[in-house]
Amino acid sequence: MDNNSCCLSKIVKVIDTLQKNVNNECPLDDGCDRPFLGSISNALCYNTRPITFYNRNGNLFSASYNTTGDTSSVFRVEEVNGCCCRCRVLEPTTTEGVTTYSSTNYFVNINLNCICAVKCLADIILEGV
Repeated sequence: MDNNSCCLSKIVKVIDTLQKNVNNECPLDDGCDRPFLGSISNALCYNTRPITFYNRNGNLFSASYNTTGDTSSVFRVEEVNGCCCRCRVLEPTTTEGVTTYSSTNYFVNINLNCICAVKCLADIILEGV
């Protein structure tokens, strides 16, 4: 199946490309497909645009990130190949109502034909990627 028949592969590929081509020049723009990582009010460019996936039933997709069965629904795109993407599972930590994410060594392969929606979260600096 080619990328034209997989409507989410283009935006996921944009996110992957942005993460692989991080630079310090951030034009003012907004939206999931803006051509930089980072908030528009900050000159610092981030290296990760965390995303969540929703399946055809409208349920949030999640995956385990350790051997104890903890799950997360937040991912970092690592590679896109047609309608499939390889994502790193991000570990959430909430302190005083603020959630941050850490890199894990757990990955999932996602068939984008089984996904109906992608939600972009605020860009972050992720250590270990």
